[in-house]
Amino acid sequence: MGTVRKTITLTEKQDEWVKAQIANGDYTNDSEYFRDLVRRHQEQDAKSKTLKDAILEGLESGVREKTVGELWAEAEARYKTREG
Repeated sequence: MGTVRKTITLTEKQDEWVKAQIANGDYTNDSEYFRDLVRRHQEQDAKSKTLKDAILEGLESGVREKTVGELWAEAEARYKTREG
């Protein structure tokens, strides 16, 4: 995978924050810090999309005649199946 060089502008306070993260040993350089931020944002977006898709599926599935207790029991059974 190739790399692309980017130039960014930060406030002094933001630059101090990045430098502090590096000084703490959390990252070895600025690039590593920013790549980690992008990866985290990508993961967050993927989780958000999954949640939005599930909500849309629920909305599109219509109204059910089952009670909340019945729906809850079905959800618990599906969860246990995934875990086990």
